[in-house]
Amino acid sequence: MPKLPQVKPKRLLAILISKGFEIKRQEGSHVRLHGSKGQRVTLAIHNKPLARGTLHSILKQSRISKDELLEEL
Repeated sequence: MPKLPQVKPKRLLAILISKGFEIKRQEGSHVRLHGSKGQRVTLAIHNKPLARGTLHSILKQSRISKDELLEEL
């Protein structure tokens, strides 16, 4: 299985929205997203790429596989 690529938060936000997530609220740089199956993800929007561990955690919370992410990139 390939390593997770470096992804900027704005790109990940666009991918999550395309997968059916909705922005429920935003406070400062943090965006709260809710999925159709009850998933909840908090994403900090900044200009640096997400750390691989953080990206892995977000994918796990959103129930998106690494392969699905790679298809969207």
